[in-house]
Amino acid sequence: MDQQPQQPKKGALGFIFVTLFIDILGLAIIIPVLPKLLQDLTHTNISIASEYAGYLTFTYSLMQFICSPLLGNLSDHVGRRPVLLGSLLGFSVDYALMAFAPAIGWLFLGRTISGITGASTTTATAYIADVSSGDKRSANFGLVGAASGLGFILGIGLGGYLGAISIKLPFLAASGLALVNAIYGFFILPESLDKAHRRKFDWKRSNPVSSLKRLADYPALGGLVSAFTLVYIGQKAVEQVLAFFLEEKFHWKLPSIGHLGIFIGLLLVGIQGGLIRILIPKYGPKKNIIWGMLFYAVGLILIAFNNLGWVMYLCMVPYCLGGISGPALQGFITNKVSAREQGELQGALTSLVSFTNIIGPVVMTTLFSYFTRKNAPVFFPGAPYLMGAILMLISAFIAARSLKNAKEEDSQSPQAN
Repeated sequence: MDQQPQQPKKGALGFIFVTLFIDILGLAIIIPVLPKLLQDLTHTNISIASEYAGYLTFTYSLMQFICSPLLGNLSDHVGRRPVLLGSLLGFSVDYALMAFAPAIGWLFLGRTISGITGASTTTATAYIADVSSGDKRSANFGLVGAASGLGFILGIGLGGYLGAISIKLPFLAASGLALVNAIYGFFILPESLDKAHRRKFDWKRSNPVSSLKRLADYPALGGLVSAFTLVYIGQKAVEQVLAFFLEEKFHWKLPSIGHLGIFIGLLLVGIQGGLIRILIPKYGPKKNIIWGMLFYAVGLILIAFNNLGWVMYLCMVPYCLGGISGPALQGFITNKVSAREQGELQGALTSLVSFTNIIGPVVMTTLFSYFTRKNAPVFFPGAPYLMGAILMLISAFIAARSLKNAKEEDSQSPQAN
């Protein structure tokens, strides 16, 4: 259901962009240093260290899974602004704590706090839905991808370059940025949800199980939500394993990993911050959803079987083009929900993403660990990428079937309360 949104005040979408940017930066900044950090803290080899990386993400995602619907529903009641500002302050504390972690247990504590405050993505995407409609909504969701790209650029870059000086420096930089943005937002960020569209907070609708069940209230979303789930699981092959893969297969050092991360980030910014604003209005969300998933699959297959380090740059082009599917899919889904339920919907979707993060990282890092150990039946560090490609192809098939029947499903969608 499309709504007539209020016009965003100057600087509001920019603040949301920076908030999402810092969210991704905080996750990306540890990617280059994580293999070495975990090997140092656990006194193990890279195969075992990769499993610890999966467990760290499991911890982060479990907390986000629990807290995303809570913060999403809270933002439907009190507004987006206070929830966003509180989450940014939590980020700042988390990164400062992780900077001085003396043992592996402190990293798990940091990821726990980060998972709670990381639910800010729920409120940020609800904010975008508040101030957008139609094709502009899908295009503005491209801000998420563009912010991810920039966050990835700076995160990987800081992790690679500052991490070579001291492992503490990247985390301290992320902590400082989060704090500065919270202060900036306090003076700049307007509230996007007017009181007429707010609703009473309901604890029953704020737990993750109930939140996911609410997705079943929208029959038109069923197949797309399934495709959404598989896409996010498949993405974990790159997000969680890339640094381990590059070190194990090509013996890359931190600066080289940082260079590839910057290249990936630039691609994401160009595609999701610019190209998608042309493709969605021209071809519509449905074609962008399917083609994006197919691009993902092609990129993952190329990575899985690549044997030349420099070719990784070429492999990332189709993979990053897959990013056109996410904003198109999210915009398509949000157009079916009323303004007063956007926070709840984004909470449910973020919980769903968190649920995939609980499963995906453990699956992908376990695959990598299994196929890189000395007693592995075959040495194949690309195994997680092949698995990701299979999931992308399945998601494309499911989405194609769902979108084919979208007109019929739309007629069955519930009206706003």
